[in-house]
Amino acid sequence: MKQRRSIGTGRPVLNSLKRAGSDVVVEDGTRIFHPENVEIGDNVYIGHDVIIHGYHNGRVVIGDGSWIGPRAYLHGAGGIEIGKEVGIGPYVKVLTSEHGAAGVGEPIIRGPLVFGRVLIEDGCDIGIGAIILPGVKIGKLSQIGAGAVVTKDVPELSVALGVPARVVRKRS
Repeated sequence: MKQRRSIGTGRPVLNSLKRAGSDVVVEDGTRIFHPENVEIGDNVYIGHDVIIHGYHNGRVVIGDGSWIGPRAYLHGAGGIEIGKEVGIGPYVKVLTSEHGAAGVGEPIIRGPLVFGRVLIEDGCDIGIGAIILPGVKIGKLSQIGAGAVVTKDVPELSVALGVPARVVRKRS
């Protein structure tokens, strides 16, 4: 069996990040991998047991005043940009890569990785347990319901719910 290399403990050290703003709170149990590709703005809260994968060639940017709930998972291989004053609930998953087609008879895990940047614009709120899939843009001041699976772009000022997530109304 081929031995896989570890990417380390991920224990966060703020001075190892590409950028760490002022008044950043990182709770116990949080892991940040490839911190050299992670940028955190001012007044950001990161809850307990969050995992942030900056990846070796991906970039994760968290804007000023944002809040990341406990046990969220940010997989930045394809790039993640989170705007200012964004709320990301507990257990939210933001994914930026997936396996493409493998050869006939080949395990799916052997297929090439396909990357898609995720953009969550300013003022959004992502409900508990929501999943954001690769390549999605969530427009400014939009709200994603708890447990939603976002597979396509959500326009600004929208409320999206369900699996797959669908826009159910505009915010007024």
